[in-house]
Amino acid sequence: MPIITLTTDFGAKDYFTGATKGAIYSELPDVTIVDISHQVSPFNIPEAAYIIQNAYGSFPKGTIHIIGIDSELNEENKHIAIKLDDHYFICANNGIMSMICAEIAPEKIVEINIHDKLTTSFPVLDVFVKVACHIARGGTLDVIGKSITEIKPIRNIKPYVNDDKTQIIGSVIYIDNYGNVVTNIKRSFFETIQKGRHFEISARNYTFKKIYNKYSDIVKFEVPENKRNDEGKRLVVFNSGNFLEIAVYKSNPATVGSASTLLGLGPLDTISINFIPNKVLTTPDNLPPNLSNANKY
Repeated sequence: MPIITLTTDFGAKDYFTGATKGAIYSELPDVTIVDISHQVSPFNIPEAAYIIQNAYGSFPKGTIHIIGIDSELNEENKHIAIKLDDHYFICANNGIMSMICAEIAPEKIVEINIHDKLTTSFPVLDVFVKVACHIARGGTLDVIGKSITEIKPIRNIKPYVNDDKTQIIGSVIYIDNYGNVVTNIKRSFFETIQKGRHFEISARNYTFKKIYNKYSDIVKFEVPENKRNDEGKRLVVFNSGNFLEIAVYKSNPATVGSASTLLGLGPLDTISINFIPNKVLTTPDNLPPNLSNANKY
């Protein structure tokens, strides 16, 4: 039984999500439809890219993913279908797939060319659904599009590193439901530049010198529970997607606040990491000759 997922910025108020599902079921009554998210911020491509990158791998191979973000067809926003990591992705060529494609090479990319057979002002419903159902029936990508080799990138999706590799400048790409701030700095990238050095992470007027393995590592469990004051503490972790995240322990925007509200951080805001050379201990063996023997007399 084929699986089709939906990731959109449709929200919950309008009819768009229901109509899309209805169109899929009309063509494939036995299909399984899974909602990844319909709460992507309107037209927020980095946010959608982050969500789909971290969600798709949990689905079986062969799953078809419809991504309905900024999908209106125009000269600068063509429609594409991609086979990657034995999954299929149908979306606009607006950079939304560049985060995944930067880490995994696509097996095939086609620019969809069936629009002349459809009259549409709702491409997710009329075009993406047709393509998804074609693939679900076992159809090939060559039938619905022409092969291309490149897709549009998302601007500034990669963090900047200075020439002497003493600083990383990243940016906020996602604010989760808890108000935690996710950056575009991945663990593997951070560790490649860090090379064991100490560091300081700066966000607005806050500085962090430690990255925790998990949120509860900030809790001092040796202290009696009634004497702790852990909720609302700020911390940095690598989250489940291995992205650097600034968080607040047990955050709640209505009570203790969140990393986004307390630090005043929003999408595209800058996060910097400065690396500090490890101090060299001054022992007689590494002191200059005129000082190494000074204490002998």
